[in-house]
Amino acid sequence: MIEQLLLRHDFAPVVPFQWSKGNYLVLDFTDNNPDLATVDLQNSEVFSDYVFGKLQQAKVVVGVGGYNEHRTIYRRSAHFQQTDEPRCIHLGVDIWASAGTPVFAPLDGKVHSFANNANFGDYGPTIILEHQLEGITFYSLYGHLSEESLRGLYEGKFIEEGDRFASFGNYPINGDWPPHLHFQLMTDLLGLKGDFPGVCSLAEREKFLQLCPNPNFILKIEGL
Repeated sequence: MIEQLLLRHDFAPVVPFQWSKGNYLVLDFTDNNPDLATVDLQNSEVFSDYVFGKLQQAKVVVGVGGYNEHRTIYRRSAHFQQTDEPRCIHLGVDIWASAGTPVFAPLDGKVHSFANNANFGDYGPTIILEHQLEGITFYSLYGHLSEESLRGLYEGKFIEEGDRFASFGNYPINGDWPPHLHFQLMTDLLGLKGDFPGVCSLAEREKFLQLCPNPNFILKIEGL
């Protein structure tokens, strides 16, 4: 139901990029990418140089990808290895671009919650917005932000469609990742505040894909 609702609507851009083919690079962080065996993913500077080197080679300024992707890169952090079955299925879309890139609200909403999830490999500064569309409530999550993005926030603060309300953070503040935005949708927050799993285990894949619709229904990235 939520998917059909989102497909019927147009949304303001979340980031200031054109999403036609050729303007972005899809970055592969699965076992299918042989580069990952040679990159020190625990070194955020090396990892960042790899990501932005790939963008430079492709002559683009932004990389994308990741929804429902079975990823290798989470082996870099114990944060994703805390259960018997490691978490490896990515539940959002990542937008890889320079630190300081502005983030805009795709539709009217209010601040549900926010936090600085500061573990290595975690979200770092995170904002969750609550939205109402045709009587349906859903949520959008923005992770790996700058510390400045959290200043002046309070729960219930109204954010208008198209408002700049955050920006991409840099490592180590953003959870120690190459600069990017983790953008995710949720239909139920499961009682959580300021945080929500952005990665799940294979065993919980179907459960979380039901809770987390494809963010490209809002981003509308051509060919993704």
